[in-house]
Amino acid sequence: MTAHQITLGAFNLEAQNPAALAGFWAAVTGATPSPGGESVYLPASPGGFAMFFQPRTAPRPEHQASHLDLTVPWGSRQAEVDRLVGLGATFKWNVLEEHPHVQWTTLADPEGNLFCVAEHPPADPQ
Repeated sequence: MTAHQITLGAFNLEAQNPAALAGFWAAVTGATPSPGGESVYLPASPGGFAMFFQPRTAPRPEHQASHLDLTVPWGSRQAEVDRLVGLGATFKWNVLEEHPHVQWTTLADPEGNLFCVAEHPPADPQ
C-alpha cells in the first residue's frame, strides 16, 4: 500500500470583507494575517490549519455545503464558545446529548459561515 503525503494547505473562503473576516479568524486561531492585494492569508499555527480569504465573486449561497469542525479538549468547549461569541461569532445551536462520543456547538462567523466547536470525552481506560 502506498503511503500518501497529503495535508490540508488552507481552507479558502470568499468574503464580503476579506480583511475583516481574516481579522476574526486570526483572533480565533492566533495567526497573524498576511494581506496581499484584496486577499488575506492566515498561516497555520503548529498543529493548526491555514486559511485564505478572497473577495466574494457571487452572491452567498442559500445552503452552506461545507464547514469547519474545530476540536477542543474535553471540558473546554463552553469556555471556547464564550470566547468566540465575544470575538463576534453568533451562537446557533448545541448538540450535547445525542451522541455519546462527541458534543458540539454550532456557531456562525461574522459573515454567517457556520462552524462547529466539538469536544470528545476521554477514552475509558480498560
